[in-house]
Amino acid sequence: MQLSLNSKVKDVCKHPLGRDIVEKLLLQLGKSSWLVDNPIVGNLSLKTIKVIVGKKVGPGFFDVVLDLLNSELDSPRADIVSPTPAWWKEAVFYQVYPRSFTDQGIPGIIDKLDYLQNLGVDAIWLSPVYDSPNDDNGYDIRDYYSIMREFGTMEDMDALISGLHSRGMKLVMDLVVNHTSDEHQWFKEALDNESSPYRDFYFFRKSHANRNGHDDRAEHDSSISLGDKKSYDGKPPNNWTSFFGGPAWNYYPEQDIWALHLFSKKQMDLNWENPALREEIYKMVRWWLAKGVDGFRLDVINYISKFEGLPDGDDFIGQLMKYTGVERYFYGPRLHEYLKELRQEAFEPFKAFSVGETPGIGLRAGRLLTDEYRKELDLIFSFDHLEAPGKTRFDDYQYDLVHLKDHYVKHLNFDGGHGWHTLFYNNHDNPRMISKIDSSGLYAKPLAKLLAVLQMTLRGTPFIYQGDEIGAKNENFASMDDIHDVESHGIYNDYLAEGLGPEAAFKRILAGTRDHARVMMKWDEVLRQQGVNESDADLSVLRFYQDIIRWRRQTCACVYGTLEFLDAKTKDVFRYKRLHEDGNIFVEANLGINAAKSASQEGFMFVIGNYSDGFGDLRPYEVRVYEH
Repeated sequence: MQLSLNSKVKDVCKHPLGRDIVEKLLLQLGKSSWLVDNPIVGNLSLKTIKVIVGKKVGPGFFDVVLDLLNSELDSPRADIVSPTPAWWKEAVFYQVYPRSFTDQGIPGIIDKLDYLQNLGVDAIWLSPVYDSPNDDNGYDIRDYYSIMREFGTMEDMDALISGLHSRGMKLVMDLVVNHTSDEHQWFKEALDNESSPYRDFYFFRKSHANRNGHDDRAEHDSSISLGDKKSYDGKPPNNWTSFFGGPAWNYYPEQDIWALHLFSKKQMDLNWENPALREEIYKMVRWWLAKGVDGFRLDVINYISKFEGLPDGDDFIGQLMKYTGVERYFYGPRLHEYLKELRQEAFEPFKAFSVGETPGIGLRAGRLLTDEYRKELDLIFSFDHLEAPGKTRFDDYQYDLVHLKDHYVKHLNFDGGHGWHTLFYNNHDNPRMISKIDSSGLYAKPLAKLLAVLQMTLRGTPFIYQGDEIGAKNENFASMDDIHDVESHGIYNDYLAEGLGPEAAFKRILAGTRDHARVMMKWDEVLRQQGVNESDADLSVLRFYQDIIRWRRQTCACVYGTLEFLDAKTKDVFRYKRLHEDGNIFVEANLGINAAKSASQEGFMFVIGNYSDGFGDLRPYEVRVYEH
């Protein structure tokens, strides 16, 4: 059904993408879904809403939203099926960030394969090791067919693949195909030669001049030298902003041309509209899969389809989401087409696994990307659970685990068996979850174990990030001199430009910088926890991870059991069952620091928990697992 200004709010909420957008806006505003679900608001037309909100949202807001909604005509299936078995549903993944996992590159990773096998890991997700100038730590790829010199050689890569496979483990590589480095040969040729076939591999555009032919923003664009500004006679092609700060366009004065970069100034967006580009990508994916790679994690893969003409972003949405233009590419009109083609042309011949990083994708759109019958992606990483309602990564606040519970209750059974979920709390792009919950560190060990239990017993595939297994926390950075992340420095400069003082700006960066997760892996702490005496084993988060992973592998209910939430409205306690013909489990967790009553179930025996015994009231952040 095509939506228009005559459509009602309830019609928007019936649309899968519409409901996702409404929930995303409510989450960002910290408001309840009751605002749109009550019949009074639900029966209002968009035309009436437009009159009510007046100038608060701007004249083009509703047109932009309707364009986005009307680009998606499908809805997820409503039937319920049993999940199809797959190795990646049963596996425990471990993300290796090669710059900080060891200081020895790929040979150093090979040296740690026995450690990972003993931990219980089934597959490694390896962040980029391709040749790169390292503007964004390898996510700016210069050559997809070469290995970054500081990480090793292609022979080292072959040895890593062989070492994993000989241990019964698999390798999933990070793949960045929304953009390349500006040092990639494609981009260099495209910039130098207007007639190059690579010119249309990227988004090159002429200036968008304003009425008087002069752009007052040019005077404030620090990326352009004073000499260049003399020939800078127009605005960027649109008003999109970069995730790393500033406009999303680079100006090249010698060619009098702009090029799009949603991320750093050296990460140039690829134009997936060009079939020749797509074939180059598919060829490269097939090359790696033929070498023995078992699948890929696809970086910001939902950004590969942009709306035709790259229209301006809505200012109100930009203010709300902190980035202008995101609604023009986070769920583009040809996204599903491209993903189906990628799967058919590259992944299916090798029966390869795919997991997509999909910022901004909601519950229903996520199903359209991952439901098995859709034949697009196997899994996605969505990030709504990582921040509390109304908060962003750079807000300094204490995370409430009740939000995590609410997220799981809402999401994990929603796919009706057609899809599957990723279970994770940390990665290379986020501060450590333990520190977000408890910045004091007083409850670090029980929290680390609590999160491990939820990961290993809920419905989905666990993804451990390096250091999770030893209870890694945020770092005590003292100043911006300690921060290396290009994103953090760009946002810090934006804060200063907005009028924040250096101290206040640094405090916000400290709350959200990616460097918390990118410091060197603490192998001395691994050795310490490995050496803990058996009588003191409860002091070792590492030992606990080994135990819970081993138990998950032996317990069918943890993977394929149906998930039944209990006492879902009880605020500070999380209870659920996993039910399977081979046995059932029951989990209860205290989500706060105050004692809570236990509600152990008849016939269930305690098997594992994050305190030394499983009796009495639930202590701060205590979790208990029972088996029947």
